[in-house]
Amino acid sequence: MPLSKLPTLTQYLIDQRRRFPQASGELNALILDVSIACKAIARTVAFGSLADIASAGSVNVQGEEQKPLDVASNEMLMRQTEWSGHLAGMASEEMDSPYQIPGEYPRGKYLLVFDPLDGSSNIDVNVSVGTIFSILRAPQDVIDSGRDVTDEDFFQPGSTQVAAGYALYGPTTMLVLTVGNGVVGFTLDPNLGEYKLTHPNIQVPEDTKEFAINSSNSRFWEAPVKRYVDECLAGKTGPRGKDFNMRWIASMVAEAHRILMRGGVFMYPRDTKEPTKAGRLRLLYEACPIGFIMEQAGGRASTGREPILGVPPNALHQRIGLVFGSRNEVERIERYHAEPQHNDSPIPLFSDRSLFRD
Repeated sequence: MPLSKLPTLTQYLIDQRRRFPQASGELNALILDVSIACKAIARTVAFGSLADIASAGSVNVQGEEQKPLDVASNEMLMRQTEWSGHLAGMASEEMDSPYQIPGEYPRGKYLLVFDPLDGSSNIDVNVSVGTIFSILRAPQDVIDSGRDVTDEDFFQPGSTQVAAGYALYGPTTMLVLTVGNGVVGFTLDPNLGEYKLTHPNIQVPEDTKEFAINSSNSRFWEAPVKRYVDECLAGKTGPRGKDFNMRWIASMVAEAHRILMRGGVFMYPRDTKEPTKAGRLRLLYEACPIGFIMEQAGGRASTGREPILGVPPNALHQRIGLVFGSRNEVERIERYHAEPQHNDSPIPLFSDRSLFRD
């Protein structure tokens, strides 16, 4: 289809709204506000080291150093979405507590949560990064009373998301979105400044020959994960009977996008490296929105033990293990977790080597 005839993001959202004649249009307007903020972030990211941004010189609530672009991206999203009257509040990976809508602006019925610049540690080496966002309905009493939002207002399982998406800042800027009716991808036309619908019905293949995991953590993996990876590495001569390729970009948006485009499985599972933590990734800002996108595209997202969209949050910055991608592979990993685990440590009397030698 000629570029001029591709639907824009605005046209797509209007078509989706027509499915619900009673809809107010506030959700559409909020998504468009987020998309505008993502255009601003894309432009800033494109300048790289030339961007005129002061050093942040601080750490976020997770104890991670905030890079200048993290802070700038967070500010762009806040300023673009706070004024329009669609939000009751928002929360970000870069902020300790929920952000209250300033008193001079009207308040709306939605909550916005986001990771403003996922994979920002890769900026210095020019690897693709992105923005992840999720939209929730505010609790009714927040809407009725107009009170300030609290942490607990955001503690909603991923299955309740109204919309989720991510922007990918790479060779091209893309916006991938679900409003609960499949997954679509838009490419930013730099000449017109419009997002064009270039990927109308994204589906994750059920099977794959690719997996992504940080193998430097292998000594900390739980037995089911180690079993799965070992089987993949065994290739055609192993129990899977096929060769696998391993990928690892260390930018979850880029990993998710590759899997949406051609299949694969991503694993950042719970391990024993930090036993007090249930995982590394943030449930609200990363796992839930990416999980929603994967499920809507026919894939699967899980902790390895249960569907990620069913996990009830209990903290604003809660961490969790995450496995997502091609459905058959994720379900296999879940089966391995469900099976009884055997002690891998050799027992001297009953090890594979006999006490009786020739």
